[in-house]
Amino acid sequence: MSTPFLVSTLVVAIAEIGDKTQLLSLVLAARYRKPLPIICGILFATLANHALAGMAGEWVGAQFSAQTLRWVLALSMFAIAAWMLKPDKIEVDVKPIGRYGVFILTLVAFFIAEIGDKTQIASVVLAAQYQSLAAVVLGTTFGMMIANVPVVLLGNAMAHRIPLRVVHIAAALMFAALGVYALVGPQTI
Repeated sequence: MSTPFLVSTLVVAIAEIGDKTQLLSLVLAARYRKPLPIICGILFATLANHALAGMAGEWVGAQFSAQTLRWVLALSMFAIAAWMLKPDKIEVDVKPIGRYGVFILTLVAFFIAEIGDKTQIASVVLAAQYQSLAAVVLGTTFGMMIANVPVVLLGNAMAHRIPLRVVHIAAALMFAALGVYALVGPQTI
């Protein structure tokens, strides 16, 4: 497996814990109790959202010199690290729509909730850093599924057992370390 895929998976799987889209997964699972359409909706919404984010990241990566990109990436990682320390909240009243019901509801709600979210921003940054669109999109999507599928399947029983503050601090430290690595790591980006 490639480094961009593995890093993207790890970064997003950890960043997603306690994130608003994970809370949305919990709300949808608790309310509709239809795990397969919810999981499929999350998968397709994430693929679409992160593909767009990855394309934006590749474009950004092509616009800057290697040295400027190092600073942009490092500052982005530090900003995401700080953002990780602020817990997300979600306030939604979601209702199934149309004949595809819960799948379409999940697809649309998850895609919209992911816009401007930390994991989407991380996808942009990772794509800019690695210039490997497929590996980053597949990795970030896999990371989202690692974090969200258990929530959909286990719902409330699992949600109360995760020490979110500890996870947020660990994720913030990981993003800060990635920021430092962007500054002092190998010159090849």
